[in-house]
Amino acid sequence: MTTIKEDAQAYVPKQIKNITELEAVSVAQEIKTEDRVNKDGEEYTISFVVINGEEYRVPNSVREQIKNILKVQPDLKTIKVTSTGEFLKKKYQVVPLE
Repeated sequence: MTTIKEDAQAYVPKQIKNITELEAVSVAQEIKTEDRVNKDGEEYTISFVVINGEEYRVPNSVREQIKNILKVQPDLKTIKVTSTGEFLKKKYQVVPLE
């Protein structure tokens, strides 16, 4: 049996990861979109992939870049996403891997 104290000490708040944390992502990976509520009670929509039970956020700008890459490289199979900047000034770069 676990005590409240032991549980509290082991507790790690759930945070969604970012697609930039992955070495590579297949463009065939299933993407999910959900409406959620933040800690202030405000609704927002999020797109994410689930890999090994972990959720990784896929920003809209990444989805748009993939769409543009697919126009010239329709056989694209794998990408890597990098980022620069912080918070609201974060910029994403999608790199095709083949």
